[in-house]
Amino acid sequence: MHMADALISPAVGGTMWAATAGLTYYSAKKLRDNLDDRRVPLMGVLGAFIFAAQMINFTIPGTGSSGHLGGGMILAILLGPYAAFLTMASILTVQALFFADGGLLALGCNIFNLGFFPCFIAYPFFYRKIVGGNLTRGRIVLGAMLAAIVALQLGAFGVVLETWGSGISELTFKTFVLMMQPIHLAIGVVEGLVTAAVVTFIAQARPEILAAAPAGLDQGPGFKKVLAALILVAVVTGGALSWFASTHPDGLEWSIAQVTGKEELSAPEQGLHGVMAWIQEKTAIMPDYNFAKEDKAEPAKGEAWPEVNAGTSMAGMVGILLTLTLAGLIGLGLKRYYHKG
Repeated sequence: MHMADALISPAVGGTMWAATAGLTYYSAKKLRDNLDDRRVPLMGVLGAFIFAAQMINFTIPGTGSSGHLGGGMILAILLGPYAAFLTMASILTVQALFFADGGLLALGCNIFNLGFFPCFIAYPFFYRKIVGGNLTRGRIVLGAMLAAIVALQLGAFGVVLETWGSGISELTFKTFVLMMQPIHLAIGVVEGLVTAAVVTFIAQARPEILAAAPAGLDQGPGFKKVLAALILVAVVTGGALSWFASTHPDGLEWSIAQVTGKEELSAPEQGLHGVMAWIQEKTAIMPDYNFAKEDKAEPAKGEAWPEVNAGTSMAGMVGILLTLTLAGLIGLGLKRYYHKG
């Protein structure tokens, strides 16, 4: 659900950039004032884990579409809403700048849709209300499922509103919303199951990692083993399992195609759109999660599955390292500022 700049006007893009900047400042301030040592390494490691997980699209049977894990609910449950929002912002910034996944003008929209709704709506008003301090398997599964579905539905509706408000594409509100909401409901069910599985495992193995756990619990070898396991899973996922990603268009691309007949729309080449496209072209070291190609004929997408590709594996490793570094540095910076205060 990474929006491209072709859907967004400068006015809407700028407004959402401002909203996201405000949420980033607010989250950093709240996290700085309530920081504990568990969150700092977890921000980097979970950021890397979610980055890798987002590389794998899973097919939605009977639709010709696919989806991928958003990860916002996993981050919110394990990190708390403020650290989760900053980590999601790190992931999406790395994806947009270095892999041309999502537009730069639309980056504020993407962070808002994938960060704000799970962290500040679905997590406190659905997951926490259902689970509370009672970490039973049933409550975690129910809370994670409902919260993930709500978050993705709100995020998908945010995409529709931002596109409709921009008014620069041929996508009308009624037809676009009728495509977006049902397909993201199906994707939300899968995301809920994955979220429930991850959180249930960690709740049983190391409950002190959960954001709602009391501070000061053991952070010894067991905690470090979980961090190491998450990094290992991220490396395997980004380096090899990404070859098995579905070749079907994701929910957003599929919805656009149902309305326009094309999976991608062309952005204006002039003005702010042109400037942002130029910047992204210069910063994207591995566009589309592959080695940069010179202008030449490319093979059609989806010719082989699984697509064993050294470029995809390298992109996974680079993205994991960049996300781990950026999210970790944010945590370390806030920790240092907190101790100075």
